[in-house]
Parts: sequence; structure tokens; C-alpha cells
Amino acid sequence: MDSHILRRPQGLRLALSPVPVLVLSLALGSCPAFAQTSLSLERAVADAAARSPLVSASDSQARAAREMAVAAGQLPDPVLKLGLNNLPVDGPDRYSVTRDFMTMRSVGVMQELTRADKRKARAGRSQREVELAQVARQATIADAQRDAATAWLQRSYLESMRDLMQAQLTQAELQVQAAETLYRSGKGSQAEVFSARGSVEQLRDALAQVDRQVAVATLQLGRWVGEGAQQPLEPRPVLALPAWIEGALAEHLAQHPQIAAAAQQEAIADSDAALARAERSSDWSVELMYSQRGPAYSNMVSINLSVPLQWDRKNRQDRELAAKLAGIDEARARREELQRAHEAEVRAMLQEWRSHEDRLRRYDASLLPLASQRSEAAIASYRAGSGPLTAVLDARRNEVDVRLERLRIEMDRARIWAQLNYLLPSHDSAQDKPEAAR
Repeated sequence: MDSHILRRPQGLRLALSPVPVLVLSLALGSCPAFAQTSLSLERAVADAAARSPLVSASDSQARAAREMAVAAGQLPDPVLKLGLNNLPVDGPDRYSVTRDFMTMRSVGVMQELTRADKRKARAGRSQREVELAQVARQATIADAQRDAATAWLQRSYLESMRDLMQAQLTQAELQVQAAETLYRSGKGSQAEVFSARGSVEQLRDALAQVDRQVAVATLQLGRWVGEGAQQPLEPRPVLALPAWIEGALAEHLAQHPQIAAAAQQEAIADSDAALARAERSSDWSVELMYSQRGPAYSNMVSINLSVPLQWDRKNRQDRELAAKLAGIDEARARREELQRAHEAEVRAMLQEWRSHEDRLRRYDASLLPLASQRSEAAIASYRAGSGPLTAVLDARRNEVDVRLERLRIEMDRARIWAQLNYLLPSHDSAQDKPEAAR
């Protein structure tokens, strides 16, 4: 059998000297039409955080909460009062506003004197809303970064699968040519030709499925990076777990956006209790009124003081305070439960990460070498005329399946990396950046 059979065909080589090649590359690189940039994982994550409308919505929510915090600490608006009192409706002075000495036209202003501690409690509660909005913004950014990283990694691994299957398809097409050559020369069977052709069609069908998955992954990535999703991807970085994994897990998870939001809800409940405690003391209102009577009578000034009578504080104000105190206990219990749930989730992801690491080492140490050796042995037997083509096809198919399964394990491990790496808000943007692959 010819030596070129079952070998990958070599591409055409152009006899170009180094100088023209350099000039041509510089000319193409300087032309915008030929310049092509690639999309890195780091840039995809940054673009997702910058483009997300939900981040802008969180900014608006935080700005609204800050405005409300200022308004909550102010006194209520004064109330302007206009009145016409004791107007006659019958008799000779009916509907006259000047002839009867009791008829008065009044103008007054009333101001509710909200206690300073109550205004401070209201402002404090609004400030907790500001902090909650800031935590929500961090959660939105973390979600966008995680989803963008997951989409980028998924497309990258799917493209690796497509490249692997394309290379295998090229080998299978060469095997079809070899089987047809042997069949025409009387050294092979027609069944081997059909088997080789069937293997090629199966690979083409599988390749079409992967192409569809790559297209879907590109669309999903486009949600986060826009038109940049059409660019080729840079090589995958080395994925290492964030440094906080090695520390005290409970302390680090306190920074988790959902747990931090639950802590802020607990702080809001505490502020509600402080406000309910302040409401146990009533607010007074003072009113100044000027009343004008007929020209024959004196004008009058009135000063009124209004004091709410909390005659049933035990069943009203005290009950409201007890309800707010119970709300603190509820918020604290929910935060503790959320903390436990996230701790268990992170530990499960770490266990899954270690399992994937062990499997990858097993694939690299034994499964991949064995699959490659099996393919080489089947090809050698086939070239020597002592083995059937079906053995070569089975061995090749098994090797591809092993390599594809290793890529799937890597993709699952990358998904866990994205979830862990963007689980907590990063205060140092350079702290948990993926290391460039060497």
C-alpha cells in the first residue's frame, strides 16, 4: 500500500521569499479591510458588564434610593389653610361677609413638628435602601460576567470539538479512497467501502450538529458582547480557582451578592424596628391663623396646637413594634439559611472540580495514549494486510470519542470555574484574572 494512504494530506506550499512575505503581511495588517481582531475571555467579560442594561437599571435604582434618603430626613411640608367661618345664610345679612360680627375670613399655616429621632430613623432606613441597591448592582455585574464567561468558554470548546471532528473527517475521507483503491485492485471488499463511506457520513452528520451548537453559542455570546461575538476567539486561558477558595469559606461568602443583599434586608428590618420605636412618641402640629372680620370689628389671630392621643399604645404602637422586631428575626433566619445553602453549593462545586481534575489526569495518562496506540496498531495491521478496515474505523472512532469526552470534561470544569470565579464581587480587577496560557 502507498505510504500516503491513511495520512493527513499536506497543504500546498508557496515558494515565497521572506522579504515579500513580510511586506505583504505588513500591507494587509495596515489595511482596515484585512485587519481582524480576536475576542479574549477578559474582554468578553468586561464588555458584558459595560453593555448590560440591567447594570444601568441598578445604577438608576441606587440613584433613586439616594434621592429618597435625603427627602426622608426632612420635615413635612407646611399646610396652608383658607377658611370662611360663620357666614349667614338667611335673614337680612345673608351671604354677607362683613355685616355680621361673627363672620371671619381666615388664612393660616400649619406645620407638623416631626421629632428629630423619627426623621433620623426614616433617613437611616432610606440609607439602607441605598446600600441594598449597591449590592444589587454588584450582583447584576457578577451575573453578567459569569454568563458571558460561560458563553465564551462554551463556544471555545465547541470550536475545538469541531476542529477535532473536521480532522477526523479528513482522515475518514482518505480511508474511503484507500478502500475504493483496494476494492478496484481486488485486494479489498465492497463491504469495507460501504463501511468507510458510512463512517464519513456519520462524521458529517455529527459535524453538522456541532456547527449548529457553535452557531447557537455565538448567538448566546452576542447577547453579552454584541457584534464582537462574530470575531474569532483567542486561545483559552489557564483556568485556576480564585484565591479566596483557600480561605475561610463562610467569611468570604459573606461578600456574596445574594448573602450581602440578605444582610441588607436584615438591616432594613432593623431600621423598620427603630422607626416603629420612634413612632411610639407622637408628633405635634402647630397652627397659626389670621382671621379678618367686618370693618366695624377687630381682626383676630389664633394659635392652635395638635397633639395625637395614643390612648391605646399597648394594642397599636407596641404591636407594630413587636411586628417589626419579628421581621428582624425572619430576615436573620433567611440570611443564615442562604449562607448555609451557598456554602453547600460551593463545596459541591469544589468536589466536582476535583473530580474533573482527576478524570483529566486519567485521560492524559492512560485513556488518550491507549486510544492512540489502538489506532496506530489497527492502521499498521491494515497496511500490512492482516487487519480489516473496520478495525481501523472502530479504532479511529474510539479515539475521537475519547478526545471529545475529554473536551466535554474540560467544558464542564470551565463552567464550574466561571461560577466560582465570578461568584464574589472583585474589588481588585487584576486579582482573579485568568492567567495567559503559555
